[in-house]
Amino acid sequence: MAANVTHMIATSKLDLIESASTHFPSLPCCRVPRKEKWALRFTSSHGPWKKERHRLVSVETSDPYMRRRASTSVTGIYYGSVEDNLALQIKTQEILPYIEGLCIYLVGMMGAGKTTVGRVLSDVLGYSFCDSDKLVEQAVGASVAEIFEMYGEEHFRDKESEELENLSMMKRLVVSTGGGAVVRPINWINMQKGITVWIDVPLEALARRIAAVGTDSRPLLHHESGDAYTKALLRLNCLWKERGHAYANAHIRVSLGDIAAKLGHADVTDLSPAVIALEVLEKIEEYLKMR
Repeated sequence: MAANVTHMIATSKLDLIESASTHFPSLPCCRVPRKEKWALRFTSSHGPWKKERHRLVSVETSDPYMRRRASTSVTGIYYGSVEDNLALQIKTQEILPYIEGLCIYLVGMMGAGKTTVGRVLSDVLGYSFCDSDKLVEQAVGASVAEIFEMYGEEHFRDKESEELENLSMMKRLVVSTGGGAVVRPINWINMQKGITVWIDVPLEALARRIAAVGTDSRPLLHHESGDAYTKALLRLNCLWKERGHAYANAHIRVSLGDIAAKLGHADVTDLSPAVIALEVLEKIEEYLKMR
């Protein structure tokens, strides 16, 4: 018999963990340990996610999928409440028979949280995660801002297209793309070999996020004048006019505004990455079943 391993799940409600076997019939054992542990939720460099302390309990299992999740997840904390984390695990189990290793490409405006959500998705699916901007930086040996300054945007877009073409020949990847990747038709040809997901965030929320972290790493915003929020919002409006129609080419649209309204939140910043990732998986499931 395979040895049991401990899979850590963030929770403050022990009854949900005790009932996990109802949702995961393959789990031969679910028990709450006597000793509690604590951990911090991850934060995002692209948004206002805050550190919060959560109680951790363990679920012991010999299930191969859960052993793989335990070995590939650093903490097993999936950026949200225990209810959201558990729902994310359940939805992952439901979608795996349909997804068949297809790559997932996240598109959207700068500051949309593609990297944060992408990391959550790659973790729960057991996929690898790639940031196309980071791949370009590695290939050129310079930051995105430096590439724009030294070689111009066209050179950056050429390198971006090369990296997306390379990624399109792979499987089991979640790819966070740059905000402008959608402007070239060749990129869509390559990305739509997998599943393309548009993370749609209101421009005002994007401007607040960008203003909070600064524009040094965003060459299309850095040289604008004025206070951080105003210049971010003005530039985002211009970029939206250029790119907005292109995002609609994605197979799936995930609107944070719609999610917030559905859950009764006044602001999209109240949405945890787990909630957004869950919506992505639900939309992907719908898309795959209808193909």
